[in-house]
Amino acid sequence: MEDDKRYEYLKHDYMQGFPAYCGIRVCRVDAGFFEVELDVGPEHAQREGFVHAGVLATMADHTAGYSAYTLVAENISVLTIEFKINYFKPVTGSKVVCRSKVTHQGRKIIVAESELFSFQSDNTEKLVSKAVVTLMAVPSENKQL
Repeated sequence: MEDDKRYEYLKHDYMQGFPAYCGIRVCRVDAGFFEVELDVGPEHAQREGFVHAGVLATMADHTAGYSAYTLVAENISVLTIEFKINYFKPVTGSKVVCRSKVTHQGRKIIVAESELFSFQSDNTEKLVSKAVVTLMAVPSENKQL
């Protein structure tokens, strides 16, 4: 499958299940790179009104996995085997953007970094969180990706 066709497939595939339920949308895809965004709503908040850490972790993990999917064969699935996230500050803006890029690609082990930014009303961005995600490439038994 050529790259553009593969990227279009991955954009659609990303937006299913829990990420779709959260309202996360794909913005940009390239080899080893995936970017998504979320318009912050009250359903994303925790008790103090900030975006829940679980929402940010979902964005970081899922987007890292899809950055890896841009580099593997269609018959390969990518599974998270380790995940580390740091939260620097709460999200205070109306939009969160997650940019994930592959930093290491082995035959079986892939490492990606995800950075999450809060967009402010003046359209500036603030880094609010960073994650390192280790993934394993395995033969896909259920579907072609």
